[in-house]
This record gives sequence, structure tokens and C-alpha cells, in this order.
Amino acid sequence: MTAAMLNPLVTRLSPPPIPAVQAWGKDYNGSFGPLIDLSQAVPGYPPHPDMLRWLGEAASSLAYTNYGAIEGEADLRQAYAAHVCELYRANISGANIHVTSGCNQAFICAVMAVAKAGDTVLMTEPFYFNHETTLSMLGIKTGFVECGAAKGFVPTVEAFEKALTPGVRALALVTPNNPTGAIYPPAQLQAIFDVCRNNGIWLILDETYRDFLPSDFGAPHGLLCEENWQDNLIQLYSFSKSFCIPGHRLGALTAGENVVEEIAKIMDNLQICAPRAAQGAVARALPALAEWRAGNRLEIEARAQALSEIMVDLGGWRLEALGAYFAFVRHPFEGRGSSEVAEHLAKEAGILSVPGEYFGAGQKQFLRFAFANASAGTIRQLRGRMLGLKL
Repeated sequence: MTAAMLNPLVTRLSPPPIPAVQAWGKDYNGSFGPLIDLSQAVPGYPPHPDMLRWLGEAASSLAYTNYGAIEGEADLRQAYAAHVCELYRANISGANIHVTSGCNQAFICAVMAVAKAGDTVLMTEPFYFNHETTLSMLGIKTGFVECGAAKGFVPTVEAFEKALTPGVRALALVTPNNPTGAIYPPAQLQAIFDVCRNNGIWLILDETYRDFLPSDFGAPHGLLCEENWQDNLIQLYSFSKSFCIPGHRLGALTAGENVVEEIAKIMDNLQICAPRAAQGAVARALPALAEWRAGNRLEIEARAQALSEIMVDLGGWRLEALGAYFAFVRHPFEGRGSSEVAEHLAKEAGILSVPGEYFGAGQKQFLRFAFANASAGTIRQLRGRMLGLKL
């Protein structure tokens, strides 16, 4: 008998990283107090009570028990388009919106729409690991735009142009960035977008964390106001962070109507339509909970400030980048890889973080702290635990 083979494009991938990191915490003895989980990017506060009520009403309604429109519920597409128009001062309609089951699915749809096996999609390095594994399992080649600490982990036009090779179909960027937290300036995004248009490639712009930009930042960029933006831009978004509903899996794409039509073909084979009850609830919440969301942005800013303060003169630990949900922290242990350091930090100090090398082989000196999951008071406890760490 001959055993059937599994797909090597999948079997060669490492197991999902977050469960592996969280497993280290099981060996922590509690000597410093409760475990502090900075591993996963989740909001550390509950949804608004109205959000929970609307979810419950929608989930118990017969109106959402059947299949829905592949592109998404019309009321959510229109409500989200109005939100995008207001934020970016752009002219976007519901026809430019495709709702997906989370932003990871939005990325899968986007890359499948623009690239086939053997084509190349560029990412920054460090990169978001789910983007890299998605491309790998689809047989799409990856190229990397170097983003080092010296440049604040922000890609430069020169680094992008250096990475361009024949066969590149798209550049995937995340801003505010996961894993580093770096925020890409609007002028930098504009310059990079111009290179994309001059070379006939797509810019896939993941803005999952845009709701947590600094309060005075203004519009994240002006790309959606550019003439014929839809010929080279696909924008991604997640409702999970802003509305505190990651378990309901809801994301969206903003793109040209022709791209939305192509993505509908993909979605029909992935899951037909995104969760309908959550769509109905978020369509109500988008205009109604704007003030609450603004308050949450201030709360995340307070947590970022607390982390910035405790990192000053912290025994060789250094904060290299900070923004939205994330901090990229340089550890002080020369010659030790980030996986070893993160495991030791979890087991000995009760702090869960993600090793930098999960985001690229050249990131062994870094750890990612997803600080939005912890209150400012909890974050201030990190200093005593990290100061005493020996390796």
C-alpha cells in the first residue's frame, strides 16, 4: 500500500506561531504575578454593549439565516463606503467595497485576484507572517523590501525599486505596521504608489490598524483621491480591532468595481459570503459608535505611552518602533536568537511576546509586543520583570 501525499506547499510551513508562543506561558510559575500576554493583537477591552445587543438581535433573526450577497450586505457596503469617503475625503461607493471574513481572507482574495503561482509579490522585511505563509501555500514567490531600524522600519522608494524584478505583480504593505508598529507617512505612501503605477503593479495596502493612528494624524493618505486609483490599488481593512469583535471575522476590501467582480468569484469558492449577522450589526455600529471608537483610540495611545515610558534605560532593552497595537523591541542578549529570548521571557518573567525571527530571518534581535491587549497599569509591571531577566 502507498500512502497518499499531502500538499508540500502546506506541509513545509511551520505551525501557527501564536499558539506555539502561548504554550510557553504554561511553564511560568507565577512568581511575578499573573501572566502578561503581549503575543496576539487583540483589543484588551470588551465591545460596546450596543454592539453586543445588535449582534444578538442579528444572530437571532431569520433575515440572516440564508446565504447573502457574495460581495457583502448592501447596507454594510454602503455604510463602510460612507466611512471611507469621510476619512479619506474620497469618492467611494458601495460598489467599490467587498466584505470578507476577516482581513486575512481579504488578503487571500486580493493576491489570488492579481497573482498566480509563479508570479512574485513583494513584502517588507520584517513582514506579517500570515501574508508570507499565504503566498507560500499558493505557490506565489515572495520578494522583500528591506525596512531596517535605521529607517524606522519604513520602506523607502529606493529599497522598493531595488526589489523590483520581472514577474512582480504586487507590493503588499501594512500600515500601521504589523509587526513593528511603524506608521508610514502619507508622502512616502504616495511616492511608493507612484512607482507601482509607473511599473504597472498593484499596491495591496493593509490598513487593519488605521483606527489607532495618533488622534491628530488626519487622513492616513491621499491615494484614494488619486485619478484612476482603482487601476493599481487594493485597500484592506478589518472591523475586528475597532469594534472588538475578532471572533466574528469581518473585514473588507476597497477596490475598483472590476476587482470586486473578480474577488466575488474567489469568495464564492472560499465561503460564499462573510458572516451575515456580524455584517448587519456592524452596519448599524459604524455611524453610531464613532465617539466610542475615538475613546478607544485614546486608550490605546495611553497604553503606548506607558510602554514608551517603561522602556527608558531598561537594562539594554531598546524600543525601536512603536505605533497602533505594536512595539518592536530590541533585546540585549547578544548572540541569542529571539525565539530563545522570547521563550525565556515567557517562562521566567511571565511575559508572552512574539520572536522577531517569526517575521523574517534577519530579525533575531527583536521581539514584538502587542501591547493593546494590556492595560497601562499592567504594562508598567513589565519593567520590573524585564530588568531582572538573566539569560
